Amino acid sequence: MDWCHYRFRSVWNVPARPEAVFAVLENAEEYPLWWRQVREVIPIDAHSGRARFRSALPYDLRVTVRELRRDPAAGVLEIRMTGDLDGWARWTLAPVGRGTRVVYEQEVDVRRTLMRRLAVPGRPVFLLNHALMMRAGRRGLIGHLGTS
Repeated sequence: MDWCHYRFRSVWNVPARPEAVFAVLENAEEYPLWWRQVREVIPIDAHSGRARFRSALPYDLRVTVRELRRDPAAGVLEIRMTGDLDGWARWTLAPVGRGTRVVYEQEVDVRRTLMRRLAVPGRPVFLLNHALMMRAGRRGLIGHLGTS
């Protein structure tokens, strides 16, 4: 097992139409307005930027992101990440009832030195940290959309 490799999958049910959810998720520079763990997103150009995030643990992760896919018809947003994390992340949206099923998938290798050194003993804490961040993201997105 590569202790520095992570695969994440989160499923959110959001009581808003897919078009509204997609519009928020595709606007990454506004994530800090509704997702407190996303500290900043700085555009570089129309298809790339830099992001800094921090969850419960006392360190920031910094990545450069590049858009790989933006497909409103399929409900897919996908990025490539390099920096403290190296890999990809993808949002996939599908209508469900009057709302949206949002699937977030991420596959990354940790590049940050401290996290690599703590890979084995810290793995459960890193997983919990990510889960807390995702839970807060769901709450923030629903609040931002003005739904309950």
